Amino acid sequence: MTNALSKSLLNISPLDEEIKKKNKVISLIRSLSEENPMMGLRGCRLGIVWPEINEMQVKAIFQAACELKLQGINVIPEVMIPLVGMISELQYVKVQLMQVALETIKEYNVELEYKFGTMIEVPRAALTANEIAIEAEFFSFGTNDLTQMTYGFSRDDAEGKFIPIYLNKEILEHNPFEILDQEGVGQLMKLAIKLGKMTRPDLKTGICGEHGGEPSSIKFSHSIGLDYVSCSPFRIPVAKIAAAQAAIENKQE
Repeated sequence: MTNALSKSLLNISPLDEEIKKKNKVISLIRSLSEENPMMGLRGCRLGIVWPEINEMQVKAIFQAACELKLQGINVIPEVMIPLVGMISELQYVKVQLMQVALETIKEYNVELEYKFGTMIEVPRAALTANEIAIEAEFFSFGTNDLTQMTYGFSRDDAEGKFIPIYLNKEILEHNPFEILDQEGVGQLMKLAIKLGKMTRPDLKTGICGEHGGEPSSIKFSHSIGLDYVSCSPFRIPVAKIAAAQAAIENKQE
């Protein structure tokens, strides 16, 4: 009887181990749950806490670029580090990821040009853009998050709960997540460009997010000297027309 029980326990041992592993994963997932995830462990913060996530992505980028280089196709990877609020964050992540990039390039024995830049999504990054530009070769304004953090609105909650009421009561003229807030968010962008180019005159700047496909937002982006707009695929035709109109109007002025 005892021997039979021992054999039975031994037989289910691998299953027990599998259950333990799955429970560990479930426990980890639960520990990552946050009260306000939009302001929590995401962007560069996630890459600092869990560096293997960023390292895996950057290795894949540089493997692809090196493979193309060996085929005679020259590409210049641009690694954009998100949600940076302090230069120390950017420095830490950049060192970590440059090591991955250099190791991958060495593995393929090729010469490859590349750039590291950052998203400007946190107001503090815009206000300290002169410091951020020491490490960043380009800025991409993530205006969805920059709007969210400048207003203190949670986009997911605000658009469904009170922005329609604000529009109806004329507290807001436009939904700031659809049409760029030029007086607030726009001024942060202008300041960031000015400060960034004081440090790095050849700094490339652009905008990404839903505003990158909205005509009045594109016109404003052109007026403050952005080099490019990025938007969802279905918005590209509108973005092209708006960008052309902005360029023509600017030339006429």
